[in-house]
Amino acid sequence: MVEEKPSGKFQFIPLLISLIITLAIGFTASFFTRPEIEGWYQTLKKPTFTPPNFVFPIAWTLLYILIAIAAYLVWKKRDRSVTYKTAAVIYALQLLFNFSWSIVFFEFHQILGGLLVIIALLVIIILNISWFNRFSKPAAYLLIPYFLWVSFATLLNLSIYIFNK
Repeated sequence: MVEEKPSGKFQFIPLLISLIITLAIGFTASFFTRPEIEGWYQTLKKPTFTPPNFVFPIAWTLLYILIAIAAYLVWKKRDRSVTYKTAAVIYALQLLFNFSWSIVFFEFHQILGGLLVIIALLVIIILNISWFNRFSKPAAYLLIPYFLWVSFATLLNLSIYIFNK
């Protein structure tokens, strides 16, 4: 476990960079998602608990902001340890799997493939929370809504897969 260090004072530019990177990933993923919402996605059978389409961009924007703040909090306590490098790799992996899901599910219309990606994402988010917790409890807590939303999205993806086999 990494020893708690003074967090130092607030640094606007690193937080802004974290926000830009994280929101850019979500914005880029939306290029694969948006065109399919009124097309292919509309034709799928979905469970009754499917939120209205307008909920998704609002939820994801808020989640990406929380993810970016969590990354910033961990970055502030960075060091040259294997623990920090591992946390950074896991963070990057969860961003990659998050981005990949939109491409697999929406662009390639692979419901089962999307389910496999989102299950892997869920596992990586759990790891991300655990490794971020070693640097900053608030950073770990900020990822809990992300975990809950992706858990819900996994159930939704699974239901869509079952309903459309």
